[in-house]
Amino acid sequence: MMFDSLIGEERPLRWVLQFWPVPAAAFVSSLAATALCKKVAIRFGIVDRPDNTVKTHREPIAYLGGVGMLVGLTVGVLAGVYVLRTDDVFPQELRWLLGVLAGAAIACFVGLADDILDLRPRHKMLGQVLAAVLLLLVGINPNLQQVARPLGLPMPAQVEIVLDVLVVVFFVLGATNSLNLLDGLDGLCAGVTAIIAVAMLGLAAHLATWGFSNFGDPVRMVICLGLVGGVCGFLPFNRHPAKIFMGDAGSMLLGFVVAALMILFAEKVPRWWLASVVVFGLPILDTGTAVVRRLLNHRPVFVADRGHIYDQMIDRGIPLKRTVVICYGMAGLYAVIGLAMSQIRTRYAAVVYVLVFVVSALAVWRKGYIRMHGLRGAVPGAPSLERQAR
Repeated sequence: MMFDSLIGEERPLRWVLQFWPVPAAAFVSSLAATALCKKVAIRFGIVDRPDNTVKTHREPIAYLGGVGMLVGLTVGVLAGVYVLRTDDVFPQELRWLLGVLAGAAIACFVGLADDILDLRPRHKMLGQVLAAVLLLLVGINPNLQQVARPLGLPMPAQVEIVLDVLVVVFFVLGATNSLNLLDGLDGLCAGVTAIIAVAMLGLAAHLATWGFSNFGDPVRMVICLGLVGGVCGFLPFNRHPAKIFMGDAGSMLLGFVVAALMILFAEKVPRWWLASVVVFGLPILDTGTAVVRRLLNHRPVFVADRGHIYDQMIDRGIPLKRTVVICYGMAGLYAVIGLAMSQIRTRYAAVVYVLVFVVSALAVWRKGYIRMHGLRGAVPGAPSLERQAR
């Protein structure tokens, strides 16, 4: 049967359960830090002010939610370091964990600078590239030999190095900007990221019980659990009506960590890498739709608008809370597909993945989400966005 080998024989489940302090520490510290960040943001006027075009919430809302999640992730990872302190390959695990944490901090503070100073897009990208370079410096890169070998393609060392850099930078830029674009409704980006992180945790736990990698397995477990705890500690403050926003600091932080996880799943064979990419399907779909829509309608690609999939759902009369729940369901569907297809041969799973994205693209096209009228929405005669959007 396809799912007979979900739990491997190399490591017992208690090996996975030993990491329970990670999500607990991340959740509690994120919860406390977010509450503190809310007070600090209000005290110093670090707030997101409505502009009646893209930002349609009715009153200024505190920023700094991303800093609260960074605190949670940091404490969770440090708890994981404590759990792993006696492991035989601890130096390698520590280097990877600290590399991800350092890159996450860079992404978060570049986003925070954008929240406060409104950076130019190229300056934000430079910060994201710097965070990606940190992953490469600590040795987190995809195993492209495993991709090239079945295809009969040569992969000289110099070519592999160049491709490693391009792939890592592409994934970091893609994931950070995808989640940034998805951060448009109360609780949406954080909730979707939590679903993605839980699905990736399922992949990580499966690989760990099979002894997939001596140092990759614990690193994936710690990062997934720290991410889940950090996001869940922030969500109570961000659900509608939001008391604090994550801002670019939060979306860039989450995007970077998810990108790092996807690259960590490319440690050996492409099977798990592909599955993790499909788990990230909803942000990919929304970003792809936004880029195509802006290009077809002759809009600047890097200028914000109110025509995202979730915005257009609200334009069509779907209440905000229901829109968020629908998006959660879509994220969960992509997660289930990725998890299920990870259990079959890569060649067959790849066919399913292509079909999933083709069907998704056709659905977006048929539903009219590519059309755009004005900067705030895509449906003519739609009700005002000010009634319920962030």
